[in-house]
This record gives sequence, structure tokens and C-alpha cells, in this order.
Amino acid sequence: MADLLRNGDAEDVAVKLGAFEQQALIHDFSTSASARFNATLNSLSKWLVAAVFVIIFLWRHDTEALWAASGSILNASLSTVLKRILNQERPVSAIRSDPGMPSAHAQSIFYTVMFCIVSMVEYFGLNGITAVISALIFGIGSYLSWLRVSQQFHTSSQVTVGAALGFSFSIFWFWLWDAIVLDAFISHLWVRIVVVLGTAAICASFLLYVIRYWVLEEINLYY
Repeated sequence: MADLLRNGDAEDVAVKLGAFEQQALIHDFSTSASARFNATLNSLSKWLVAAVFVIIFLWRHDTEALWAASGSILNASLSTVLKRILNQERPVSAIRSDPGMPSAHAQSIFYTVMFCIVSMVEYFGLNGITAVISALIFGIGSYLSWLRVSQQFHTSSQVTVGAALGFSFSIFWFWLWDAIVLDAFISHLWVRIVVVLGTAAICASFLLYVIRYWVLEEINLYY
């Protein structure tokens, strides 16, 4: 009888150990899948943000969208200049050797977040639905920016500063359009020429930058 009890206890222990091992395997698999998803989403974030911006630009196809496009490129250029001035290292310098303050990704993401929210509110007004969608857009932008920290490309302060700069620059850029540029754009032909040609030149330069650094960088990763 004692032997049977001991055998029963051993079987219970074996069953429990098997269940624990199975739960550990499931946890490891889900953690690994989540890590792979975050890494992939992080690597695609710049393309996703650029695609969203282009879609909204084509949807609006007006002069303010053209002005916003030039602002997005100037915003990215501002990040590059600040990185060289501040020259703060990234958390893991082996991943990227260039400075990390502020996060260019976070700065571009939150400029685009503001552009999305402004475009939606201008077209549909401020109501309950647009408020909820705006909060969702803000949350997605925050998540994409947080990935730069989780993937160890930036510190939390670098991402926070980048996000604040992108958000603030977008507010300034749209205020500049509404308060000063729009009236001059309507009233003077030379202002229209300068704005259109200047924006076209900036966008063409950025396209060359994308081909040289984004596209070729992706190609070099696979070959």
C-alpha cells in the first residue's frame, strides 16, 4: 500500500513537472514571437511612417499638404543637426555608431502623428469619433517610438526628446502656414513660386536620400 502511494506521488510530480515544462515552452515561444514581431516592426517603422505620410499627402493634394511635406524633411534635418551638436551616445554603441540624441525616428513619427491629427480634424471636425481616432494615432506613434528603446537603439530620454521636438516642430510649422505663409501665398505670385519650387527641391533631395541610404541599406542587408 505504501509503495502504491509512493508511486502515485511520483506520477503526480511527473505530471506537474511536465505541465510546468509545457507552460515554459509556450511562454518562451510567445516571448520569442513577440520579440521577432517587435524587431520587424521597428525595422519597418520608417517605411510605415513614410507610407502614411504619402497616403495623406495624396488624399489631400493641396498646398498645405505640400507645406507639410517640406516641414517633415526639415524636421528630419533638424534632428540630424542636433545629433551632431549634442553628440550623445546610444545605449548600445555597437548597434549604431552615430549619436542618438534626439531620436530621429521618434521625431519623424510624432511630426507625422500631428499631421494626421490636424488633417483629420480639418476635414471632419473635432468630435467624439475624431477624438478617439486621434488618441489611437497618438498611441500607435508612442508604441512605434517605444520600440526604439526596447530594441536598444535609443535611451528613453532620447526618444522622449525626439517625440517632443517632432510634435513641437509640427505645431510651429502649421502655425507658420496659417499665421503668415497662407495669406502671402494667396496674395503674391512670387511667394507661390518660391513655396512650390522650394518644396519640390526639398522633396527631390529627400527622395535621393531615401534611395541612397534607405533602399541601398536594405539591399546591403540581404546581399
